[in-house]
Amino acid sequence: MTHQPVKHVVTGAGSGIGLALARHLADRGDELVLLARSEARAGELADTFAGAQVLVADLADPGTLNGIGRQVDGPVDSLVHVAGAIELGRVDRLRLADWDEQLAVNLVAPAVLTRELLPHLRQGRGTVVLVNSSAGLTANAEWSAYAASKHGLKAFADALREEEADHGVRVTSIYPGRTATPMQQKVHEQEGRDYDASQWATAETVAGTILHVLDLPADATIPDVRVRPGPGA
Repeated sequence: MTHQPVKHVVTGAGSGIGLALARHLADRGDELVLLARSEARAGELADTFAGAQVLVADLADPGTLNGIGRQVDGPVDSLVHVAGAIELGRVDRLRLADWDEQLAVNLVAPAVLTRELLPHLRQGRGTVVLVNSSAGLTANAEWSAYAASKHGLKAFADALREEEADHGVRVTSIYPGRTATPMQQKVHEQEGRDYDASQWATAETVAGTILHVLDLPADATIPDVRVRPGPGA
């Protein structure tokens, strides 16, 4: 069966899971709308993904997303939230700025961007994919701010799924365990541990899971899926 090109809006396409996903989508001829935090970053994404529409908005400042839906034309088949921010630390040492950034990037920005694109998603009977984290299900010591933002993202996804079912919009939360990405390398640095990418699932594996969700026939939905490093990782 021939794949019919569709339109995807993706955040976090500059590295890790988002980059792997965007490459897969571009390679099969799908239309991409990507978000960049600055004009300079937008230029880099435009060079990497020829033909993609690149919109500038800083997820750490969700107000920059207001009105961004007007820059997107026609139906949208998927909105994939991959971008994230993390800063580990004990509650007695986390700064207000650490809380603000993680809540803004990981929770508030996805909510605002989804609101902006809902008319397009309804038109396309599209799918919203929220790349969460195992920390969105269980919170460990020194992960309070990040886990709180990801627990909130789960709640947002669950509510959105119920609200948009009658509009034909599907909503999936994906909970990757530790994945070999630049963010994971930063986590290891904060934990004071050596980083060995071979211990973890690859970004391509998680991207493949997202592709499966996006390509699911219209007669089914996957509300939640967990991806963990395999025993051979």
